[in-house]
Amino acid sequence: MGVLTGLYPQRVFDYFEELTRIPRGSGNEKAVSDYLVSFAKEHDLFYVQDTANNVIIIKEASAGYETEEPIIMQGHMDMVAVKDADCPLSLEHDALALAVEGDTIYAKGTSLGGDDGIALAYALAILEDETLCHPRLEAVFTTDEEVGMNGAAAIDLSVLKGRRLLNIDSEEEGILTVGCAGGVRVHSVIPVKRERRRGILARVHIHGLQGGHSGAEIHKQRGNANCLMGRFLLELIRRMPYAIVSLSGGTKDNAIPIEAAAELVIAVKEKETLLSAAEEYERILQKEFANRDAGVKVSLTFGEENGAPERDEGDNEWTALDDAATKTAARFLACVPDGVQAMSTDIKGLVETSLNMGIVRLTENGLETDHSIRSSVASAKDALREKVTALSALAGGTVSYHGDYPAWEYRSDSPLRESMIAQYREMFGKEPKVEVIHAGLECGLLSAKLPGLDCVSFGPDLTDIHTTSERMHIASVGRMYEYLRALIQKK
Repeated sequence: MGVLTGLYPQRVFDYFEELTRIPRGSGNEKAVSDYLVSFAKEHDLFYVQDTANNVIIIKEASAGYETEEPIIMQGHMDMVAVKDADCPLSLEHDALALAVEGDTIYAKGTSLGGDDGIALAYALAILEDETLCHPRLEAVFTTDEEVGMNGAAAIDLSVLKGRRLLNIDSEEEGILTVGCAGGVRVHSVIPVKRERRRGILARVHIHGLQGGHSGAEIHKQRGNANCLMGRFLLELIRRMPYAIVSLSGGTKDNAIPIEAAAELVIAVKEKETLLSAAEEYERILQKEFANRDAGVKVSLTFGEENGAPERDEGDNEWTALDDAATKTAARFLACVPDGVQAMSTDIKGLVETSLNMGIVRLTENGLETDHSIRSSVASAKDALREKVTALSALAGGTVSYHGDYPAWEYRSDSPLRESMIAQYREMFGKEPKVEVIHAGLECGLLSAKLPGLDCVSFGPDLTDIHTTSERMHIASVGRMYEYLRALIQKK
């Protein structure tokens, strides 16, 4: 018996629980792709699996629906796979540890993958249902959405006949999404020089932040651990000499980083100065973020607490960045733009342009950073990309770009949108909210491949996606599944 046994709709939750047993972080989707192919074979359905592991499954129309326009159901296989620091699970190999609490489902110590596992579970339950009256159903499952929509960029849609697409990749019931921002990823590498430095090792750890989705939650202005670390390191330059030994923060470029750590080599006589600076910085951050990230902490450990014996200054020697590289790293991290850059002047409350410095790593290649840029204005997206490029160049670095995808522009004449509004009103007795969002969706790329495509995105309530606090709301899953069934059966 599964953890989700007894929940409604049972078949949806059966499939979702099966999916949580298959590791499917971005770039690790072959197993889940093969699972979808096995489903198609088991149900004697036509399928296509391409070299990017995208899968298309087609079910022909039921009796009486042969002349109805086909419907495309679309979602992505991958999830943002993150875990708490003390979680023993391997996100590359282990099943998630599901749990139910009240009306919500979560995974113990990890993200849940409701984004976008619920789309797959919905579609599989629909495709297996022989009691459902439906037109030709075309289910499109893409890969690597979370790291640049690579699957959607690679997929061949020539087997599709439909031009009505239900994108099941939204996280709030009652909202119909009809447009989204475009985006691009920027990877920066700044070369560094290292030298041997004597002193004691100090580890600075910024943690306790909430994080979140860098598109859907960027407007909440939560703390970015990488940026906060840069700010601290810059301030420290003014107070005392130090050298950076190691530096890391964040795990995904599209998730707001919740923690960052830096190891510094300092002189013994500067220990109290560093302690005082860390304590003062924590007080400052807790005051600044009192209403949006009140749990922020700045922790500091020394020498033997880090596993290295704390001896006399002259006895400890470390490989660290030289003085110039330490200052360059601190200045770059503190000065690179991050967060909301512009609000839309056309749609009230909509973020127009933003970026997120999601990953920072000090590697053999140098200081490496990854930024996720989003904008509903193509020229603004390009300008922000060039700004990060210019700052990297000033620091002596180079950049590369990947995952560039277009905005999904609002369509004024959308029969699908109007039909979905009417169906929602009929079922729930109220108007849905129709909106354009800042988070990226695959509809822009798919529309470019299928001229005349009419898209709307919807989904059940999912909260704190891309974090270990992610929750899927059970009752909402049921309501939106009934809504999907009604849309499919509607003539």
